[in-house]
Amino acid sequence: MNENTCLPRPTFITYLRVSTQVQGDSGLSLDAQENITRTFANDRGTTLNTYVEIESGKKKNRPQLIAAIKECKKTKSTLLISRLDRLARNLHFVTSLIESKIDFICCDNPHANRLTIQILAAVAEEETRSISIRTKLALAAAKKRGTKLGITGKDRGRENKERADVFAASIRSTIKDIRATGKTTTRAIADVLNARKVKTLTGKRFFPTTVNNIQKRLKITS
Repeated sequence: MNENTCLPRPTFITYLRVSTQVQGDSGLSLDAQENITRTFANDRGTTLNTYVEIESGKKKNRPQLIAAIKECKKTKSTLLISRLDRLARNLHFVTSLIESKIDFICCDNPHANRLTIQILAAVAEEETRSISIRTKLALAAAKKRGTKLGITGKDRGRENKERADVFAASIRSTIKDIRATGKTTTRAIADVLNARKVKTLTGKRFFPTTVNNIQKRLKITS
């Protein structure tokens, strides 16, 4: 018997990140990330849990990533992400992740070592800096031409709706799995989500009203 057949299959904790603006280009959408990481994990091991972060790539406050890292340490699993830029375009942040001493894999470069990932992160950070400079110059030019800048109430409302839509889509399969077990009331679903330590979009516990709103958004009927 081949001794490799006796080796346990590795376990993965998947981390997905999308910005507040739903992105569908170049494999950046939530669905695209899920497909990439699911295919990668299924070919090599088992996915234990998935964490979804919804925010800008520039922010350093990532509660879902912190939770994913903690579970990786607890279960001795590997953190799995679809692409390096899904993690963060910030060299200091990626370095902090490396110093956490957990194993992690970027599906777009699975054989990269820690030094390679640091170099790629440095390149990504420089790209972000360049984009920021170009954006500021473009905004200054627009302002000089008399263009009104800033986020209106309508824009903010649209942004909040996009965030809610993305979050609802991220837990669609989880809710359907819970309902398939016979637990179809909003109270029962909320209890299971809380038991699994799944957090709402704002990082809080689920309540029946929360589940009800999400199911309405997903057009899931009792």
